[in-house]
This record gives sequence, C-alpha cells and structure tokens, in this order.
Amino acid sequence: MVDVLQGVLILMRLILFGLSLGLTVISFQSYQRRQSQRLQYAFIGFAFISMGVAVTNLTTQIGTTGAAAGSELVYLQVAETVPFIVGFLMIYLSLYR
Repeated sequence: MVDVLQGVLILMRLILFGLSLGLTVISFQSYQRRQSQRLQYAFIGFAFISMGVAVTNLTTQIGTTGAAAGSELVYLQVAETVPFIVGFLMIYLSLYR
C-alpha cells in the first residue's frame, strides 16, 4: 500500500513540475513577444518557482530514502524554500508595478 502511495506522490510531483515548467515557458514566450519589465519579472518568478518545485522533489526523494538525516535535511529544506521566496517576490513585483 505504501509503495502505491509513493508512486502516486511521485506522479503528482511530476505533474506539478510539468505545470510549473509550462508556466515558465509561457511567461518566457510572452516576454519575448512584448519585452516589458513586468513580463520579465513574471518570467523570472516562474523560473524560480519551477526551481523550487524541482528542489522540493529532490529533497522529498532524499528524505524518504534516509540519505540525509537531521540537520542535513533541514539545510535541504532551507535551500528549497529560497527559490520559492525569490519566485513569489518577483511575481509580486510584476503585479505591483
């Protein structure tokens, strides 16, 4: 049962990563068509959020296999949070300006 749930979780994470990558590509294409500062911030924001999703997937895999323990896992979790902060800050800037 646990193996099935882990398989579903991996599939859902891959879908999430695909969606975030798709948003990044669409925002990049929009920025290429009409180069504005707002679209540039949005593209950079989605790119960082995609990186955050990718790092979260890696951290989850490392955490479930037990390869990292204790403080090492906390460092990885901090590293996965930073791209989200930068990404959402950039999206905020794109909407605010």
